[in-house]
Amino acid sequence: MKNLFTSLSLLVLITSCKVVAQSDPSKFNNPIIKDQYTGDPAALVYKDKVYLYAGHDEAPNDFNFYKMNEWVVYSSSDMKKWESHPVPLKVTDFKWAKSDAWASQVIEKNGKFYWYVTVEHGTIPGKSIGVAVSDSPTGPFKDALGKALITNDMTKYSDISWDDIDPTVYIDTDGQAYLFWGNTACHYAKLKENMTEIDGEIHHIKLPNFTEAPWIHKHKDWYYLSYAYEFPEKIAYAMSKSINGPWEFKGILNELAGNSNTNHQSIIDFKGQSYFIYHNGASIPHGGSFRRSVCVDKLYYNKDGTMKRVVMTSEGIQ
Repeated sequence: MKNLFTSLSLLVLITSCKVVAQSDPSKFNNPIIKDQYTGDPAALVYKDKVYLYAGHDEAPNDFNFYKMNEWVVYSSSDMKKWESHPVPLKVTDFKWAKSDAWASQVIEKNGKFYWYVTVEHGTIPGKSIGVAVSDSPTGPFKDALGKALITNDMTKYSDISWDDIDPTVYIDTDGQAYLFWGNTACHYAKLKENMTEIDGEIHHIKLPNFTEAPWIHKHKDWYYLSYAYEFPEKIAYAMSKSINGPWEFKGILNELAGNSNTNHQSIIDFKGQSYFIYHNGASIPHGGSFRRSVCVDKLYYNKDGTMKRVVMTSEGIQ
């Protein structure tokens, strides 16, 4: 009986060791950025790399709101190892802005890189959208206009001061560029060839429980408009055969992060695989809604073009 007890104890010990080995934190790749807090990720595929742009969350551990003064950029050739680059853009680079390096996106056209950012305007009350430009995806970037592209007084669908945030840009197959943005109301407009002026009127898209964070991408023959849904935020999406709609709501894509009130997504294809990039409040340590971290997981499509629910993982991209 003693030998049997010893054998069982040894078996339990071995099994426990296996479990520990399988749960080795060194195998967890999420969050992908661990040297500082980052939120509102936007990714650009350019040549053989992915460039990741994000706002830098600088809030102290006991601070209950966003403190963001600059944007950061990282690059990767495999979605697993990320190289940090010098800070390419700050709020102070926009002389007309006063604070808040909120959500943004970079897009390339004709060898130049255009960075559309959310900031607090210095003289026109409310949030606004600016544009910076560079000859390199890693910057440095400079103000392309010397003034805001979008200001709060240009949109009247929502009577709040922060409805002009979270810009996303998509260049369609015919070369026409579109700017989408908004909070509580989703706006979009064409951009002129110079990428720094609105071309024509601003349109409004009705989407169920739209909160913020629109993102446009295309897969095969379908256009996808994903966005933050309700608050605290899930990610939902709609589909269309045209970038001008009509958009058909398809449901939830990504659930609540649980440790972050906000959720902000970027969807890309890279080397034959689709990816869903997002942020949560993962501890590195002391994470939370105002000290966020960027993560990435794989994204898959169904045969009818709809997207499969994204499952957030600690393992990330192995």
